[in-house]
Amino acid sequence: MKLSVFSFSLASIFAATVAIAVEPATLPIKKTAVVGSSFLWENATVYFLLTDRFNNANKANDLAYGRRADAAPLRGYFGGDLAGITAKIKQGYFEDLGVDVIWITPPVEQIHAGTDEGTGKSYAYHGYWARDFTRVDANLGSEADMHALVDTAHGHGIRVLLDVVMNHTGPVTEIDPVWPAAWVRTGPPCTYKDIETTVSCTLVKNLPDLHTDSNETVALPPALVDKWKKEGRYEKEVKELDAFFKRTGWPRAPRYYLMKWHADWVRKYGFDGFRADTVKHVEPEVWKDLKQEASAAYEDWKRVNPKKKLGDEKFFMTAEIYNYTISQGLETRMDGGTRVNFYKNGFDSLINFGFKSDANKNYEELFSDYSTKLNGELKAYSVLNYISSHDDEHPFDAARTRVFEAGTKLLLSPGAAQIYYGDETARELIVADAKGDAALRSMMNWDDLMKNASRQGYSIAEVRKHWSKLGLFRHSHVAVGAGLHQKMSDQPYTFKRTYEKNGLSDKVIVALDLPANQSSSIEVQGVFADGAKLKDYYSGKYAIVTDGKVTFDSKNSILLIGKE
Repeated sequence: MKLSVFSFSLASIFAATVAIAVEPATLPIKKTAVVGSSFLWENATVYFLLTDRFNNANKANDLAYGRRADAAPLRGYFGGDLAGITAKIKQGYFEDLGVDVIWITPPVEQIHAGTDEGTGKSYAYHGYWARDFTRVDANLGSEADMHALVDTAHGHGIRVLLDVVMNHTGPVTEIDPVWPAAWVRTGPPCTYKDIETTVSCTLVKNLPDLHTDSNETVALPPALVDKWKKEGRYEKEVKELDAFFKRTGWPRAPRYYLMKWHADWVRKYGFDGFRADTVKHVEPEVWKDLKQEASAAYEDWKRVNPKKKLGDEKFFMTAEIYNYTISQGLETRMDGGTRVNFYKNGFDSLINFGFKSDANKNYEELFSDYSTKLNGELKAYSVLNYISSHDDEHPFDAARTRVFEAGTKLLLSPGAAQIYYGDETARELIVADAKGDAALRSMMNWDDLMKNASRQGYSIAEVRKHWSKLGLFRHSHVAVGAGLHQKMSDQPYTFKRTYEKNGLSDKVIVALDLPANQSSSIEVQGVFADGAKLKDYYSGKYAIVTDGKVTFDSKNSILLIGKE
């Protein structure tokens, strides 16, 4: 961390936040009426959380299936559950951040035992070690809890992304058996030299790789048959599978079972899209077929639940392609020199692993570069930007010393934005004793927010308020993430974003690095006409355009200007 960058962050933005009335941290978050704003996936603000680490509303399900509290640091279950997310939706926490979408980690039933993956005993609290793709994991709650989460989110104008895994099952343990060889391969390990050694291999030791390449007819894994019979639902599941294969005409190969199981979550609960895990480790065409089946399920759900749907947009899919960056454009470079266009294989968006580095650029370099790419080669698609995540051990600002700057750059950049739980509350990413990616996955720091804890010269409530102002502005104006960027002035740094498409029109002006503690007058000629009433979404104040200028008595270093 360079002192000059940190000084800029606190000098220019901390002064601004002092002027903002921070709501008492001990009071419930005030619900903000934002339902009904125009929604575009290209402008979405996605809140990504690990369910187990977010909020514990039901302590009775903290350790299901005989799991124990004997894991290595930050590698066991902490008790967060689906009901905990629902409670925060009802409280208005997400709406007050301007969040459009909640992305939850895979809620499917995980392996029951703990296992040592080289960093100490670990449990499947993260959701990526499936045991049964058709069942809600009891540690997270019940089917009723899942219905309540999605329905409540929709009722608050928030869409929900389901994290799905097509690449692997969970590790093999003494009580979690391996599936038959026709279903999974247990070697060789991936070496990433080319497509073959990236797809037809196991990601890590003891992580069985599903045969998504196979067209061979396979029977259900015996462990799954036994489980379903004990639960009294074997006949029902088989009947549904028979109907699925008859309808689609697909062979009873592993990947089609998985497609049916994943699409069932959409048809049953109304998930609005998928975040697909380990995408480049699965044959590209598999994702295209999954999109087809999930889209049909989504349309079925909307027909049955016309009052619960939020709109008529199509089913959405974003991809985790490790190390994909926006600079790669449409084609992802696979090791060996081969390039694959995953956008043409079912995906509307790709997670942008490059943003965490690009965020070190100055505002104009970052914003103009992203706008050029998204309005050029990537015009029909989008990227999902992030500063930190659950498995990226090199986040932007790991020490949380540039938290205001991080929020400004993430939420004002072209493209969709991913808030990783706790970005907005400076949740610590460096945790003593936690090894590897576990340090990124501490429990959500609600106590810091409630007590308005201070850290490194700022308070947690001030950080969250800054992110909230930016998020609500973004939510209210699709031009922020989906519009065309154009610089208007170097001093103060001012830019406009304009969006015109499919009958939807929007425009905003943003000014940064303004002198704090004094009124600011900004040129808006050519964007807003004289007499227009404009709002500064950062201070909440209004002003009228006069002689091509607008003056806000906000005394902040940021102006977020648009029509209400």
